[in-house]
Amino acid sequence: MNLPLIALFVFLLGAVIGSFLNVCIYRIPAGDSIVSPGSRCPGCGTEIRWYRNIPILSFLFLRGRCAACGMRISPRYPLVEALTGILFVLVFFHFGFRWATPVYWVFTAALVAITFIDLDHQIIPDNISLPGIPIGFLCTFLIPWISWTDSLFGILLGGGSLFLVAAIYELLTKKEGMGGGDIKLLAMIGAFLGWQGVLPVIFLGSFAGSLVGVPLMLIGKSGGKTAIPFGPFLALGALIWLLWGSALVHWYLSFF
Repeated sequence: MNLPLIALFVFLLGAVIGSFLNVCIYRIPAGDSIVSPGSRCPGCGTEIRWYRNIPILSFLFLRGRCAACGMRISPRYPLVEALTGILFVLVFFHFGFRWATPVYWVFTAALVAITFIDLDHQIIPDNISLPGIPIGFLCTFLIPWISWTDSLFGILLGGGSLFLVAAIYELLTKKEGMGGGDIKLLAMIGAFLGWQGVLPVIFLGSFAGSLVGVPLMLIGKSGGKTAIPFGPFLALGALIWLLWGSALVHWYLSFF
């Protein structure tokens, strides 16, 4: 088995999916169709030909500019494509030739799209997270180590735990501290990972958010009022648990 060749193929597949995710990230918050029209330059509106829309490579060949008007293209486009490709490779090498691999490719793609939409607009679109809940639940029938009851309790625990935290925070402060999008996202994460992954994902996401958020608040001198989207950190926590959760548990238990 030629693993490097397989890894290259999987990376290219992920990069192609990442190119589609760029369309989703740009169009979904605007309420536009992700199917039509085809890819166009946001500056001049010129349709982008297929040979100028090759993931990562087209950006390099065009030196980060539109071929028609010369408008500078954000480097985040190839970043999303490369990131998705790398994550697809990691998922493949973790799960191998099993149904779990395409299932978690779908999960990973959803998390990437949600992350960048939340970073841009501080919203988590319902048309990704809500369909992701039943999809994650149904996909557990293809994964032997997660039962449908694990997934169902994951949905309830994921959505319920953050809902409870948000309700208590609002009761104590009279302010909304967490949007409903985070609640639906964690319910989706619980559907894919089962109830066993919900609390570790919250912990990992909160820890990563603190590492980023505290310095930003200190630099901004905002008195703790800087709005930082939590969705990307939940997504990061979910990916860490998906790929390295077992290793983290064994490492933690080794202390005892």
